[in-house]
Amino acid sequence: MTANELFLDRERMFLSEYAFLTSNTRGREKPCPPCPNRTEFQRDRDRIIHSKSFRRLMHKTQVFLSPEDEHFRTRMTHTLEVSQIARIISRALRLNEDLCEAAALGHDLGHTPFGHSGENAMRKFYSSDFAHYKQSVRVVEKLENDGEGLNLTWEVKDAILNHTGSCEATTLEGKIIKLADRIAYINHDIDDACRAGIMSIEDIPMEIRKVLGDGHSVRINTLVSSIIQESMDKPYVRMAPEIEGAMMELRAFLFKNVYTNKVAKAEEDKAIEMLGTLFTYFVKNPYEMPKIYVRNLEKEPVERCVCDYISGMTDRYAVDLFRELFVPNSWRRNI
Repeated sequence: MTANELFLDRERMFLSEYAFLTSNTRGREKPCPPCPNRTEFQRDRDRIIHSKSFRRLMHKTQVFLSPEDEHFRTRMTHTLEVSQIARIISRALRLNEDLCEAAALGHDLGHTPFGHSGENAMRKFYSSDFAHYKQSVRVVEKLENDGEGLNLTWEVKDAILNHTGSCEATTLEGKIIKLADRIAYINHDIDDACRAGIMSIEDIPMEIRKVLGDGHSVRINTLVSSIIQESMDKPYVRMAPEIEGAMMELRAFLFKNVYTNKVAKAEEDKAIEMLGTLFTYFVKNPYEMPKIYVRNLEKEPVERCVCDYISGMTDRYAVDLFRELFVPNSWRRNI
């Protein structure tokens, strides 16, 4: 018996009747022989971790654009926190932890530089239909691995595509990703906002604090515990209504006091216009893009290829490229 076969046997023996078994996967777009040492979802996790898009997350904004303090979250640390929360929930509910982990690690691979400011830029200059979750699926299907894609399983891609908004994933594991994502960003954004001095814990309405608690770990534990208690041995994944209501009130509080705060968003307009300038430049000069995007010009519109290029940039790369293209270099005469 291979390690893979042993893992699959353990799933059948120990996972909940509502868990998605790896053996039931719809598979990959390009079939490939099974790995003797890993299940298909473990394999997806490893493909994501070793991808260039995953490594670039460490230099992409979460909320605060290009902070000098290294303790502010990045898209990478957000992704790791989502993965940690999703694994705790899935393990407690006896669902497929490997599927949760792979989807959590891949859910933001297509996120733009400068967080949602970059997403707004692509909606403004490319298409109003642009969304980072759709771009994440595009990354794993068409852009990674020199254009070959990562060839992930259907279930992982489904969870990535449906991790936000009104979308609903097919599996319970995919539904966990949406909850874990929300739990992670609400709580770490509070932490970062307090570090930035634009709010304090005492600013959060007392009614919310009474339900969820005051401390970072206390709030997360309250939310995670509610999901586990409410969903144990059930065909759904959800929070108790009172807890979910408090979380959504806290989310609304953050949108009002942090996400639209003038201090937190002081550079947002600059970032949007900078990305717009880069977008316009490369639409006019597409053959100056890296070869993978130039190659795609043969089969896709230039605007689509430019959007792919800019969406994949890190904050630092975008700023350096803008400076190189549009800011005059200093010079001195040799005497």
